[in-house]
Amino acid sequence: AWLAPAPHRLNSGLPVNIGVLFVPQQEAWVVERMGKFHRILEPGLNFLIPLLDRIRYVQSLKEIVINVPEQSAVTLDNVTLQIDGVLYLRVMDPYKASYGVEDPEYAVTQLAQTTMRSELGKLSLDRVFRERESLNASIVDAINQASDCWGIRCLRYEIKDIHVPPRVKESMQMQVEAERRKRATVLESEGTRESAINVAEGQKQAQILASEAEKAEQINKAAGEANAMLVKARAKAEAIQLLAAALAQQHGNAAASLSVAEQYVSAFSKLAKDSNTVLLPANTGDITNMVAQAMGIYTTLTKPQAVKTQDKIPPAREDPQPPPTEVLKAEEGSSS
Repeated sequence: AWLAPAPHRLNSGLPVNIGVLFVPQQEAWVVERMGKFHRILEPGLNFLIPLLDRIRYVQSLKEIVINVPEQSAVTLDNVTLQIDGVLYLRVMDPYKASYGVEDPEYAVTQLAQTTMRSELGKLSLDRVFRERESLNASIVDAINQASDCWGIRCLRYEIKDIHVPPRVKESMQMQVEAERRKRATVLESEGTRESAINVAEGQKQAQILASEAEKAEQINKAAGEANAMLVKARAKAEAIQLLAAALAQQHGNAAASLSVAEQYVSAFSKLAKDSNTVLLPANTGDITNMVAQAMGIYTTLTKPQAVKTQDKIPPAREDPQPPPTEVLKAEEGSSS
């Protein structure tokens, strides 16, 4: 009942020889003449001799699908499995398929079952699930080696279902859960490590950038201060030159006296605003005396410059020294 519909091999289902026969496509009719193999009818119109020729076998040349019934097999690690499959066959030689074996489909099915048991006995339970394709290829090779003399070729073999005992299934589920927890733990640790590395790299880069920014700021600040000092020095030099030029002009001393008096009055007016204790001269209110004193200091400072300018003028020619005899006489007189 578990076999697929097989080609018509029973005498009751065979065509009757009426002399003229039409053979369908993808079928091969095996003819016997007086009980001996005569020939194989090709698809199309064929003529036979009634009573002498008899159609003994009808072989289908189409691909045949056979369900391999569920069977038990023991793996290499002593685990009992319930496994079934599907077998795909094709008749390659109608003569061998008719006279080489009594029931080729049944023979191939039994061969597939025994080969499956032997191949599963070479593999552990884990490898059975991982190497299903190699297992199918091994079964196909074993079937083709044995069915070559039967005129049948196994095209494919596919495992449909693999049933595991309940306890083994529970242990497999626990193993899968443990493996998943392991992977999750490993991934979480790798994520933590990557996060710590990224944070450390970020802090390192931030410190480097901060130090570089501070260095650049100090360089810029120093350059700015240097430029400011140069500008101030140049401005002060220009101011001094302008002040000197102004003082050299006519009424320069009067202008200097006015400026000193204004600065003195401004400084004296700020004394009452600050809480600092200072020592003042007795004649603080005498502005005229203070201005005269300031002008005296200014005149004193300007005298050395006049002396230096006079030193640059070549001195006048001095009188010639007296002759040595007169010098000697003068020395003798002084000594006496």
